[in-house]
Amino acid sequence: MATSELAVDRIRCDGSGLCAELLPELIQLDDWGYPMIAGGPVPKHLLPDARRAVAACPVLALALQRSQQAPR
Repeated sequence: MATSELAVDRIRCDGSGLCAELLPELIQLDDWGYPMIAGGPVPKHLLPDARRAVAACPVLALALQRSQQAPR
């Protein structure tokens, strides 16, 4: 079963922190304000929030990628 995982392009990311505000369950900010993403598949109940965080990223650094791991 295919699932989705979050990924961040660390070069593109400017550390605005919007993603962590929209999806605090899976994204925390480091000491410099850059996202640290919880590994593994995005739980089904958080997919709408994950899609919203991806769409809201001002520099398009956040993405949902397909994964083959089992969902949580």
